[in-house]
Amino acid sequence: MDGFAQIGIDLCGGRGFAPVMRLTTHLFLLALVVAVAGCASSKPEFAEVPGIVPTPDQPVVKSSDLLAGKIASYNAIGRFAVLNFPVTRMPAVGQKLSVYREGLKVGEVKVTGPQKDDNIVADLVTGEARNGDAVRDR
Repeated sequence: MDGFAQIGIDLCGGRGFAPVMRLTTHLFLLALVVAVAGCASSKPEFAEVPGIVPTPDQPVVKSSDLLAGKIASYNAIGRFAVLNFPVTRMPAVGQKLSVYREGLKVGEVKVTGPQKDDNIVADLVTGEARNGDAVRDR
């Protein structure tokens, strides 16, 4: 017995360990149940935005309704641009579009044609344009 005491083994310990662990485990499980029950019962509440009242006669704009392309090439001397759009969604001849750079409106173009594949020509009406600028109808 003297050899065990030197290396630090507790031969008679452990009697109080099991009840303490049982209590700790029960308290942990109780806290877990309370936390899960609290999260499951709360629903997010959204505050009403003052001044905005949805009405059924207002149109809903979907991303598929948005006509968006980019300026593939711009001729500063002739003040016209070649616009590139998805083939499935091309602007009509005579349609006016806004030119955006880094989210800011910098100009306006009017589609004049001709069209080839997914490209169409437009004249710069106001502002300025550069290669790579975004073109949208809204």
